[in-house]
Amino acid sequence: MSERPDPGSDPGPDPGAARLVDALRAAVGASELRAVLLFGSRLVQASPDRYSAYDLVVVCEDYRAFYQGLRRVGATRRSPALVAALNRVLAPNVIALAPNGWESGPVAKIMVIEPDAFDRALGPRAPDHFLKGRLVQQVALLHARDDASAAWVEERLDGARADVPRWVGPSLESPFTAEPAARRMLELSYAGEIRPEAGDRVCQVFDAQRTFLVGMLERILDDAVARKRLIRIDGAEPTYRFPRPPGALDRLPVRLYFLRSKARATARWLKHVVTFDNWLDYLARKVQRRTGMRVEISRWERRLPLLLLWPKALRVLRQRPATLGASRGAQTGSGTRGERP
Repeated sequence: MSERPDPGSDPGPDPGAARLVDALRAAVGASELRAVLLFGSRLVQASPDRYSAYDLVVVCEDYRAFYQGLRRVGATRRSPALVAALNRVLAPNVIALAPNGWESGPVAKIMVIEPDAFDRALGPRAPDHFLKGRLVQQVALLHARDDASAAWVEERLDGARADVPRWVGPSLESPFTAEPAARRMLELSYAGEIRPEAGDRVCQVFDAQRTFLVGMLERILDDAVARKRLIRIDGAEPTYRFPRPPGALDRLPVRLYFLRSKARATARWLKHVVTFDNWLDYLARKVQRRTGMRVEISRWERRLPLLLLWPKALRVLRQRPATLGASRGAQTGSGTRGERP
């Protein structure tokens, strides 16, 4: 007798994503997984390669039970009690999942969060932009426990997207259209963290999901017009303006929000050392993919990464190329194999 698919489950055409969802369900049980969402380069095809991880958000019912399930099947070596405790500080945790090994199958970078924390992270009073900046973009619901869970997730995503004009509006020049508003949304989200990526990454991500982002922003802006928060000017392309131009008092809370968000995102690095298996190799590989710069990590840097890797990390951030294409072209022309910070 075949198993009936879960309501709301839609693994889509990507077999790697489906295998990762199956591995999670086998490890922790379908009832423990309220929802699994896919976002990022694998979904929108923003220059992924065969080494690119699948970016997932897992909404689980209980941190301790979730990590105990992963430990039981050998998917993590970490203490469930310790990692669950860390998950309650600066949620979400970020973990790795490689059910078939790091070289022979799909690898996931998973953000683990409980329902109440997920609700806060996407709400108008979110403590930071870490999750919201990712999930206001294109997202696929790979698994929902039932129809009610699917509706709950969609409601939170819709609420996060409806809030975009509040934190993007103060930095837009009026009047504006949906496309520059969508681009500015990405620019602010990326600037809210320190990222080891080439300067043109925002352009790549925007181009990969332009149709979705512009369509989403048009719906959001028209909804704001209906609520009397914006004024629409009809023409060849709809444009929008605020009834009252945003001033310094409107920009200050947004600026403080993103400063706090960057500080909290940076503080999460300390958690990643504990929660993310093979985090050094993953980060080095990501730096090379995103900037073309090769990072070699010595034995002592592996033993004391938080103490010894700061000079190398700062060098990578200073030497990031303006575009990944330019960096690769320079490497090809010179015959070198990339930077070795």
